[in-house]
Amino acid sequence: MALTPGTRIGPYEVVGSLGAGGMGEVYRARDAKLGRDVALKILPAAFANDPERLARFDREAQVLASLDHPHIAQIYGFQESGDLRALVMELVDGPTLADLIAVQRKQRRDFTEWPMARLSIRRVWYQ
Repeated sequence: MALTPGTRIGPYEVVGSLGAGGMGEVYRARDAKLGRDVALKILPAAFANDPERLARFDREAQVLASLDHPHIAQIYGFQESGDLRALVMELVDGPTLADLIAVQRKQRRDFTEWPMARLSIRRVWYQ
């Protein structure tokens, strides 16, 4: 279920799409209450009634809430609106991991040569 700019989920207004993957779609949204941009990871509608996928989504939220590391996006909360479930996360601006890999390939470098400080795990969340 693709969300369009202007769609509201609780206090969050979708600004645009950031990416999609097997476990969800990620959108840039504006938090109207706190006046900041966030990332909303939406559970796909196809999984909304799948108890196993719902449990996995809930576990992801719990794991993220238990972590505190500069290279892992923080979770701000969990939002439900009708059948829609979303993780509200820190928005990390910058290139995606795919973008970084593409640059390295153009320079004919193997990504395994990168110093770990150049890899940002939090970029993966938006891929």
